[in-house]
Amino acid sequence: MRRKVCAAACAGLLLLTSCGAASAESVEWKTLSVAASAYNSVPSQTTRHDPSVAAWGDVLKPGMHAIAVSRDLIKKGLTHGTKVKIQGLPGIYVVRDKMAARWTNKIDIYMGHNVSKARNWGVQHDIHILYAENDNS
Repeated sequence: MRRKVCAAACAGLLLLTSCGAASAESVEWKTLSVAASAYNSVPSQTTRHDPSVAAWGDVLKPGMHAIAVSRDLIKKGLTHGTKVKIQGLPGIYVVRDKMAARWTNKIDIYMGHNVSKARNWGVQHDIHILYAENDNS
């Protein structure tokens, strides 16, 4: 009897896991090639009064996978909260900030307070990103 209960529980867990994977895979990722730089939450790179507050009001904290986008990319669907995969970097980033109007076709990757890490990244061109359109839910 104990084996049957365990087997049923395992089957239920497997079903739940596979349903979650199926819904995660149903996200349609779009591809884009952009220039990518990096930035930090320090007064010289953001605002002097509160360098950790992004343009949409999000509070950025070291360790967050956040990016800023040029305003032309917002029009292409990279709106606040959009999930982004960046070539060469692990994990999923989220659009939390927007760049000054002078930039086009560019993302800025948030790197906390680590200025040397951001400088080492520099500006890279033709970086491929994947993004899932934000459903604002």
